[in-house]
This record gives sequence, structure tokens and C-alpha cells, in this order.
Amino acid sequence: MRSSTLNSQKSLIENCKLSGVNESFTIYRQVPRNNRHRPTAVTIGNFDGVHRGHQAIVKRLISIAKQRNLVPAVVTFEPHPRAYFGMRGNRPELIPAQVNGLRDKATALACLGIEQLIVLRFDHLLADMSADAFIRDILVDGLNTRWLLVGEDFRYGHKRSGDIHLLRRAGRQFGFEVEAIADVVGEEGYRISSSDIRAALAHGSMDRVERLLGRPYQLSGHVIHGRKLGRNIGYPTLNVRVPERCAARSGVYVARVRGLAETALPGVASLGVRPTVDDSGQLLLEVHLFDCNIDAYGKLVQVELLEFLRDEEKFSDLETMMTAIDNDAQCARDYFALHGL
Repeated sequence: MRSSTLNSQKSLIENCKLSGVNESFTIYRQVPRNNRHRPTAVTIGNFDGVHRGHQAIVKRLISIAKQRNLVPAVVTFEPHPRAYFGMRGNRPELIPAQVNGLRDKATALACLGIEQLIVLRFDHLLADMSADAFIRDILVDGLNTRWLLVGEDFRYGHKRSGDIHLLRRAGRQFGFEVEAIADVVGEEGYRISSSDIRAALAHGSMDRVERLLGRPYQLSGHVIHGRKLGRNIGYPTLNVRVPERCAARSGVYVARVRGLAETALPGVASLGVRPTVDDSGQLLLEVHLFDCNIDAYGKLVQVELLEFLRDEEKFSDLETMMTAIDNDAQCARDYFALHGL
């Protein structure tokens, strides 16, 4: 395994412990795997958000893997193929926002029981790979696939030339079974998709996001040093980097933080570029915890964004900003007084 993979592995183990997962979990950045002889049950996709539709796919995969003594494995891509083609074609408007980064995606899959995550770099080599080569090099030689679960409209290979019919023919040749899964439908009768979650996040509709995900929306990361401005004005914050194209709406949220104590801690969070005090344009998540003083630098935390309070603003002066922050904090306290932690 490459060193970057080992670093990711260590971080994911920390994240999984926060989520109550103690099972072994392995990430591969390339195929063949180290244990290429172990046969797998495989599904393929971007899994951005690991929403309830994804969860139904993974549940089916793990069920079959247990029945047939196979390793449940997920193949995903970094960056998102649409992001790659958007960059290659100089079409940034085609690049999708990210519901979550690789750490949160991998942690969610590990929590569901996936044992192996194969993260393939989506570059010109993968984009130009023929459909036959994708089957042979990745599924057969790379993963020793014995059972494959994909969506009915799954496409792969150069110019999306491969389809499920080609997969089934290849399965008969190489000895793996292919199952197609229909879309998972939500309460409203519509297919659950990552696009739905991006739209809900863009509107700050956190209740809808939670319904689609089946859990509160969260961002995780290591606490980094900031400018200490919050400490100077009476609102010290935990600073956490987020994905560059984070799908969540910039603004202020009621927040809950895990990873610093035995139970979750309440607080208020600001996601944005801090236009009043910083002109770098760097997106940052800042969280102020209520009624506690914890040395959190370097620690891995999970920040759940529970309710959207207001958009990010550029204030004319610090006094006006302080008044707004006081109000935000009170709104968050009122939320926890009503709903509990």
C-alpha cells in the first residue's frame, strides 16, 4: 500500500472509532490488491453522500457476500468523473459540488460493513480505458470479482461504451454473476440521488438532507490552528478544513461535535470564507462549543450541521459582527433547549 493510503487508513480508523466501528477496513488506491486471491462481491459508483439509496445497495451487497463467503468491496473514483471531464474540457460549470470528502464517504461505507474500498484515480488512463479492459483489468484481474451489483443504467469504459449486457456476457466468460438494482425511491415517490442532497444542502434544508441520508449531515477533519480572532472576541472556535467544492450552503448552523468527549458537544458553526476578517477566499468550517474549554488541536472531529440559521455576511465592523454572533449562539442554544442534544 502507498504511504498516502496508509495515512488515509490511519485517519479512517480514527473516524470509524468515533462512529462506533471496530471492524477492519482497508483502502486500496490501485489494483490488483495485495490480497488479490480473495474473491469479492463488488459494487461500483461515486457514492457521494452514501445516502439511503446507496445504503440499500450496500446492504444487498453485504448480504450476498456473507452468503457466498466473499469480501464486500466498493469501487469508487477520485476525482468524480464529471469533475475530471469538466476540468479536461475547461467546463468548470460541469464539476459537481461534493456532499462529502473521501474520509466521510469511506467512514460511512465502513460503518455499513464494507471491508474493502478501492479508490481509483480518474485520469486520462481510466477515462480512455475500453469497456473490455475495464472488466478484465479491474473486475477480473484486479478484484477477483465473483458477484457484481450495479444500477440498471450503469455505464463504463471509453465514451461510456460498456453496459450491463456486456457485463453479463463477460460474467459468463470469466465466472462472475451480475445483478442490476433498481433505483431506491424516497417518501415523495422520487429516486433518491446525490443531486437531490446537493440541492437540499444548497437551500440549507437540513431536515430534508437528514431524511435523504438517513442521518445528520456531517463534515469531519482534524482541528487546525486559525487566526485566534474568535478567542479574542469571546467565541473561540475549532477550525476544520472542508472539501474545496463543499455542497453545503455557506452560512451559520446549529452544530453538534463528536470526537472530543464521550458524548456529543453542542455548539454553533460558521461555514464560509469569513469575508469580514479574511480576504483569502479559503473555505473553512469554524465551530464554537458551548460552555467548555477543550484543547482540540490536531484531533479528528465530526461536525454535524443540524439546522441552517442564516447566510454568511460581510459586516461593516466587528461590533456589528459580534451582535450577529451573539444572536446566532442564542438561536443555537434555543434549538438544543427545545430538541435536546
